[in-house]
Amino acid sequence: MPIIQSAFKRVRVNEKAQERNASQLSSMRTAVKKFEKAKTAGADNLEETFKNALSAIDRAHSKGLIKANKAARDKSRLSARYAK
Repeated sequence: MPIIQSAFKRVRVNEKAQERNASQLSSMRTAVKKFEKAKTAGADNLEETFKNALSAIDRAHSKGLIKANKAARDKSRLSARYAK
């Protein structure tokens, strides 16, 4: 455990950031899973879930949660799955 006051603050700030990042990453994964489920089920709102999933991936990339190549790869795979 830190002794210096600024180190205590860094611990608190890092914990908050970690929670926020985990939450945003989880919401991205959930959006992708919703799209996959909608595609499998043949749902009516497929286009909307597709756009939400792409948006979630872009958001995660812009926040620095995933790297550019992973974002591009995930979007490419979703687009291929959507076109099938």
